[in-house]
Amino acid sequence: MKEIISLFLSYLILVVGVLISVAFMVLFERKILGYIQIRKGPNKVGLVGVVQSFGDAIKLFIKEQTIPLFSNIVPYYFSPVISLFMVILLWSVFPLSSNLVNMYFWGPIFFCCTSFGVYTLMASGWSSNSNYALLGATRGGCSAISYEVSMALIFLSVIFLVGGYKIMLMGLGQTYIWFFLILFPIFLCWVSSILAETNRTPFDFSEGESELVSGFNIEYGSGGFAFLFLAEYGSIIFMSYLVSVMFMSGSFNLVLINLMGSFFCYWFIWVRGTLPRFRYDKLMYLAWKSFLPVSLNFIMFYFLVSVFT
Repeated sequence: MKEIISLFLSYLILVVGVLISVAFMVLFERKILGYIQIRKGPNKVGLVGVVQSFGDAIKLFIKEQTIPLFSNIVPYYFSPVISLFMVILLWSVFPLSSNLVNMYFWGPIFFCCTSFGVYTLMASGWSSNSNYALLGATRGGCSAISYEVSMALIFLSVIFLVGGYKIMLMGLGQTYIWFFLILFPIFLCWVSSILAETNRTPFDFSEGESELVSGFNIEYGSGGFAFLFLAEYGSIIFMSYLVSVMFMSGSFNLVLINLMGSFFCYWFIWVRGTLPRFRYDKLMYLAWKSFLPVSLNFIMFYFLVSVFT
């Protein structure tokens, strides 16, 4: 009983920490984009704008909730909530010093949770009964099929190299050399794919503001809008830390993982402030003609390495 209470409290503290870090991630992004675009970011609310994100969150949650007249109310309401729940569930399998849940098959669980995000995206776009929302959801679903195939193959290449699905094995396998150095081509494919996985520039086709009027979330306001973006930024932070564990963990040094995770959070923002949006067909070409052949060749190579060593 004590172990169950301890596990529950640890997970509760983790969830609260992730939600607070999302608020500061939003503030961090607005500040960095301000510097990139040579303008001031948030600097009025609180000390140098520190409380700006919390003020925005309170404003969103106390706004009036509107319901589109012809929408399907149940999926319309629950899609943002389930999207946030999936991201929070992902964090439960991430190894910390307390090691909340040391799952052996955490890799398939990771892909189940991330792939389920496509269903919430499609449901939120379809249930809004808006042409713009449906078009954004359709584009997001099609692009997800493209890059998740190569993402799974890249992930399996690392699994073959370390010899197991436990995430702790990835850290222990990098005691002498980072995987970033010996898996550099698929590292580049992975970091490009997680941009599409988190709907970030230059692959933010489901939210293409310039041509879709904010895409699948156009009909959402107040709390639903806040839940969708909490899920997006929580996923960005998780993917940043996952990259640091998979390719740069160095025998699972928590200080190093935190430093590299923070760097990749900055990298997400840096890419957004630097690159324009891709054309939609170019992502398909990149995923099927570039990432997939590279990932297939590497998975065959590392499978043979695992068999003959």
